[in-house]
Amino acid sequence: MSRSLSILLPAAALLAGTAVQGAQLELVINPIFHGEPLRLDSLRYSTPGSDTYSVTRLSYLVSGFALQQADGTWLEFPGSNAWMDAAAHRSSWTLPDIPAGTYQALRFHLGPDAAANAADPAKIPASHPLNPNLNGLHWSWQGGYIFMALEGLWRHADASPEGYSWHFARDENRTAITLPIALTLKDHATILTTFDPAPLLQSPNTPREAGNSTHSSSGDPIAAALRSALPRAFQIVSAQENQHPLASPPPSLRPAPIDLPVDATPWPFTMSRRFPIPALPPDNPLLTARVELGERLFFDPLLSRDGSISCASCHQVAAAFSDPEKISEGVAGAHPPRHSMPLFNLAWKAPYFWDGRAPTLRQQVLQPIADHREMDQDPAALAAKLTQHPEYPALFAKAFSPATITPERIALALENFLLSIVSHDSKFDRAMNGEGSLTDSEKRGFELFFMEYEPRSGRQGADCFHCHGGADFSDHQFHNNGLDATFTDLGRETVTGLPGDRGRFSTPSLRNTALTAPYMHDGRFPTLEAVLDHYTNGVKPSANLDPNLAKHPGGGIPLTPENKTDLIAFLKALTDPAFAEAGKE
Repeated sequence: MSRSLSILLPAAALLAGTAVQGAQLELVINPIFHGEPLRLDSLRYSTPGSDTYSVTRLSYLVSGFALQQADGTWLEFPGSNAWMDAAAHRSSWTLPDIPAGTYQALRFHLGPDAAANAADPAKIPASHPLNPNLNGLHWSWQGGYIFMALEGLWRHADASPEGYSWHFARDENRTAITLPIALTLKDHATILTTFDPAPLLQSPNTPREAGNSTHSSSGDPIAAALRSALPRAFQIVSAQENQHPLASPPPSLRPAPIDLPVDATPWPFTMSRRFPIPALPPDNPLLTARVELGERLFFDPLLSRDGSISCASCHQVAAAFSDPEKISEGVAGAHPPRHSMPLFNLAWKAPYFWDGRAPTLRQQVLQPIADHREMDQDPAALAAKLTQHPEYPALFAKAFSPATITPERIALALENFLLSIVSHDSKFDRAMNGEGSLTDSEKRGFELFFMEYEPRSGRQGADCFHCHGGADFSDHQFHNNGLDATFTDLGRETVTGLPGDRGRFSTPSLRNTALTAPYMHDGRFPTLEAVLDHYTNGVKPSANLDPNLAKHPGGGIPLTPENKTDLIAFLKALTDPAFAEAGKE
């Protein structure tokens, strides 16, 4: 089942929000560790005994904000939700329309309330804190949110580092945090608090003593220990009226659509009703003329310097817009350093490239055009070439006004086309919609895929969903999945400069994965069988190995031959016939 969204935003469309009528209160929750700002990198934090820890992920949802008034009653803010994330530098939330007065306590909850936890995540606006594509904290096909994800590495004495992965969830674990304050609110104030995960790591159920992961199943002792320790992790630093208005801007105009033509016909953007709402660019709305122009450009070898290759040469439709070759061949036999990624469902992805160096698609598309190892075409020279073409000026005139051909407009047209490529009609999707069924082997593969490997609690799954969860079967984050112990390609570190990002690469969608061989950023694995062999016994330890792999003894997940057969059967059920049939033409 799908739904169509025709998205054309007028220049004066307002961002979601209402005018502030009362006072404003900003809640800031800074992540710390033993009083110092939390740093997401190497093993640096000590606990009593001889254990050391790192924190690589601290991401959580808070809800149910309330303020206690001087008479002891609580002023509640129903429906208030916030997403806090140390890596994304999300640490504040503003409550508008608060009555002036004196307040003596702040209360909020870790995790959404039961109704929000059970709600359909696909109906939540793209910028809302509970949108799964924004926060990455939804259990996807299993339903419900992860209230807090706390992950990292730990080492006992001189032993090799291992991983811990604590996913705190379930309605019964929603935890109230109540903090005393002394605040007289008139116009605008800030409550500054801290979240220190040290009490969680130092609880009696440390990874070494009680296993190194939890998914908060009923009765799990680690989940119980986290619930007990959480109130000690939050502390008030200050609560005071500000002399100046809060720095957060009021609702403002959306960016105006760029160079709209006279006939701005929206493109019927179609997506599954199970997909979260994407954050499409408001300044480049999907228009029929732009999508069609972008498609024409994508398949035209004129975009390369010598007319020998097009975008589609390295992103073939039959291979789900990827390349069957390990490394694509550019102009004059040159080769880029990495395998060509698939290009579908990009509306739910950002940033782009294996290392995330392009924050938007319009920036991404010009890089392979200009790269000497790929299409080797100066964008300005390309614009001049298209201006002299007998057909392109008229096509640009339909898509833009005024009709001048520029590198920016070439990029906007390609961005429109790439955003229109959506894959959501696999055998799996049809089975989920009651329009078919999976085989027994595919069903077992589905169960393995979404079941954690947690021997402590008797769970023997394949743990795939940690990096490949969600409707698109990817968290679109960057992970070190144990390909190498030392790195010739530094991956995400080449962009951020952070040693903690060494060897981390973008997680591709597993939709259509049967069509997109070879696999990984360098195309080193020719088959899905080889990929599963890697996760079974080929994971190599390193300082930045993802905690969800490092938590396993030896780094691997012991998959049996039958497990592998069933997983591959399920992965093949994620193939969209639209791409599979293209290979038969």
